[in-house]
Amino acid sequence: MWSCVPANRWRKNVVLPDAGNPIRITHSIGGAARYCHLTMTFEEWVAALEQRHLANLRLPELTRALRALSSAYVERRHTVGRGGPLDSAGKRAAFALFYAPLHFLTVTYVIQALDDAVMPPPSSVLDIGCGSGAAGAAWAVASERTPTVLGIDRHPWAVDEARWTYRMLKLKGSARQGDVTRLPRLDSGSAVMAAYVLNELSVDTRIRVLEQLFAVGAQGVRVLILEPIARAVAPWWDDAASHAAEQGGRADQWRFRASLPPLLQTLDKAAGLNHRELTVRSIWLPGRAA
Repeated sequence: MWSCVPANRWRKNVVLPDAGNPIRITHSIGGAARYCHLTMTFEEWVAALEQRHLANLRLPELTRALRALSSAYVERRHTVGRGGPLDSAGKRAAFALFYAPLHFLTVTYVIQALDDAVMPPPSSVLDIGCGSGAAGAAWAVASERTPTVLGIDRHPWAVDEARWTYRMLKLKGSARQGDVTRLPRLDSGSAVMAAYVLNELSVDTRIRVLEQLFAVGAQGVRVLILEPIARAVAPWWDDAASHAAEQGGRADQWRFRASLPPLLQTLDKAAGLNHRELTVRSIWLPGRAA
């Protein structure tokens, strides 16, 4: 059921079955069932991440790093834009092993829940501030691996990790270091996403990026913006949502019930977190699909 909330935003609570395995998801929202298939299952990808990042770390070390990483995102956000969350091997491993799978799950659910709004699949997905590449990869996988993916991030570790993610998930993807304020040329069949990155930017930088995102959206490019639901994280959200509505877009707040793989459950509990429910809010500009 839909209900109107302030600033022309819409809220929809969605529960998708088989939430523990987003690589093979069936759902029936609006009567349309969609399937995502991949030779590597979600659990196998997480296992590959574990092998990659726990080779030189013990689980207690990883847990301490995850607590520090979570504190940086929640209590010391001023360090995020300066690269604080990725300033140690432990934090980088915690980001790749914990937050990347959570972001993959969440993006998959959002793309599935948006349903026909995101169809047909874009020819390519530009993932700005891509981190480990999980968000852009999730959109490509949810689109039956049709789009190519380009990840852009200023951190060299993130670029390398994104390339690994695309290879592991058998995607047509590449990643490079770059400035998120300078979008490459995009055609009307493409899409651009900013997942959990705008809240990390300075005010001036965020304004420039939003201006570009809305500009390419007006030119026919599909745009997806994702951020945590905490209002303190993104006080600029309502203005951006109103602007999206003026361009024929929509803003949603989502809650998804999730069954995490054992490793993520262990890390979640050990770090004092609780991700039995995944929450996110999104801004969607339909571009040429309008």
